Amino acid sequence: MGNTTRVLVRSSERQEYALTSDEDSVDFWGFAHEAEGLFTPLPEGDGARRVRLSGCLPKGGLQKSVDHIGSRRAVAGNAWLDLLDADGATMGSYFVNEVTVIDVEPSIWGVGLVDLTMTLWCEAALPGADLVWDLVRKGHLGRTGMWRELACVDKRAWLSVALQSSQYRRRGKPASSAGQVFTVDGRSIVDRDSFYCAIGEAINGPGGYFGWNLDALEDCLRGGWGATTPFALHWDFSAESRARLVERVPTARGDVSLFDLFLEIFEGRGVSVVLR
Repeated sequence: MGNTTRVLVRSSERQEYALTSDEDSVDFWGFAHEAEGLFTPLPEGDGARRVRLSGCLPKGGLQKSVDHIGSRRAVAGNAWLDLLDADGATMGSYFVNEVTVIDVEPSIWGVGLVDLTMTLWCEAALPGADLVWDLVRKGHLGRTGMWRELACVDKRAWLSVALQSSQYRRRGKPASSAGQVFTVDGRSIVDRDSFYCAIGEAINGPGGYFGWNLDALEDCLRGGWGATTPFALHWDFSAESRARLVERVPTARGDVSLFDLFLEIFEGRGVSVVLR
């Protein structure tokens, strides 16, 4: 997510997306109801996505690009695409590169609104993530284990939204204190991504985030992501997890199983792991 504070002029009408220039945080480009094509597989070869922003009232640099469709000046540049909740608050953001307007037409969403077709680059918006964002927007992530029945590719999308929405979902919550005990259920851990889904949920509740690769896990263990070391992790049904997390991972000491590497990372960061 972006670190730049973006100034958005909120609309009384419900919108789900907002665009703001990356170069100038006060250059607000407008809201949109839908972003069709954003969460589709990346095209082979050319990574630029074709995205249709529906119900948009373009402003600032985006409006200038609309006025020059078909020329080089149709390139608006880089931007932050915010995903908004029902109250207009930003749930998370994607950095999008080389936003270029290629078509505009009147929108069925209202008088004066348009549907903009544009090309842009955004590797972070994974297929299937839109369904998870909708759960966050509607407040339907209150039940544990919702990720368990997802296909492998959809677990990755789940984790991407958990990361992007982590600050939004933890807003107002006090900083965690050291010495807490967390419990992870090993029965649902069958691979890397299911482990990260499980540990994120164990520490930060349904839809929670606590890493989605080894480096991110290390970062989370340094603090600021819902748990402060030292803490204890009770790993229930750990034998089942050990039997599944057998992937060999190269380290400076030679190849180790993914299960053992997780244990090393935790213990090296002050986490007491109790295998049960």
